[in-house]
Amino acid sequence: MDHAHLRSHFPVLEQTAYLNAGTCGPLPSAARHAQEQMYDLGERDGRRMPYFERMLAAQERQRDAYARVLHAHPNDVALTTATSEGVMRVLAGLELSAGDEVVTSDAEHPGVEGPLLAARERYGITITRVPLARIAEAVTSSTKLVACSHVGWVTGDVAPDLSEVGRDTPVLLDGAQGVGAVRVDVRELGCAFYAGSGQKWLCGPVGTGMLYVAPEWQERLAPAGPSYTGYNAPYGDPDTWQLHAGARRHDTAALSGEASAAAVAAHDLLDGFGWEKVHARASSLARNLAGQLAETGRTVGPRGDTTLVSWEDADPPATVERLAHRGVAIRNLPNTPYLRASVGAWNDESDLDRLIEALAG
Repeated sequence: MDHAHLRSHFPVLEQTAYLNAGTCGPLPSAARHAQEQMYDLGERDGRRMPYFERMLAAQERQRDAYARVLHAHPNDVALTTATSEGVMRVLAGLELSAGDEVVTSDAEHPGVEGPLLAARERYGITITRVPLARIAEAVTSSTKLVACSHVGWVTGDVAPDLSEVGRDTPVLLDGAQGVGAVRVDVRELGCAFYAGSGQKWLCGPVGTGMLYVAPEWQERLAPAGPSYTGYNAPYGDPDTWQLHAGARRHDTAALSGEASAAAVAAHDLLDGFGWEKVHARASSLARNLAGQLAETGRTVGPRGDTTLVSWEDADPPATVERLAHRGVAIRNLPNTPYLRASVGAWNDESDLDRLIEALAG
């Protein structure tokens, strides 16, 4: 599949320079069609056993797909509804107590900060915030967890190598801006947990996500309220029920079959293009955009070799609105001076040129 073919699967690109995958990726036609097929089955035949069998099959394909982009075994991946759900499940399952320290960065997304604040209120933990680049040096003997972004959501900076830290202290990475955007190998990263989103760089529907749990942590992480999906054959005498082996005991309580079908279709489209090509093209376009913005005199935020490009603006909300009228989709980042463009493999140079021209005029 060449780039023109990939791009043709995203109808929004016919009229919009869509540069907002850091919020939600563009939805491919294949995802909508897969979702419609599930709806049609339920509407036509009723949501009885054939419908549920197809739903369960789609969920296992979804698990396999997420494992593929994480370079993980499917048994080590739980299905969730969002990155933040994965973060919450880890914080609840570690059973932290008063005085335990969690080290995080000083620029985390609310999807990490919110659960951390709740854990502090409930368990009395201590939260230590430092710049992302200094995470490793902030870890002490009191640190029970490192929880931070793999790729920072504000400017696209990258967490330092935490694999050595991970030998003694569990590391939870927020992969919302990582999975699908850049190469992710959870074993190379040395993390105990990796929480990710399905609706951003994987172009799936809202309400999809994943949590990787390293094999050595699967028995140590207590399931946060396992339900029907967490048990193997939950029928008969409840006292005989057994939790699933592996990470699937941490599956979300309910996941729409329509959402799973769409998530798989979106993954398969990108997989057909090739993940190495997806990552290389997106990061190359992002580098080009950062260079173009700098050449026009704009101050680009500190970033790594990622798919996010942020730059300072005098009035970010007004500029986002103005650009929307010009057919350019980016976002502003609250309480910062930044505008952010999220560049994917589906974009091309015409999208970047359209953004630069809209900013100038």
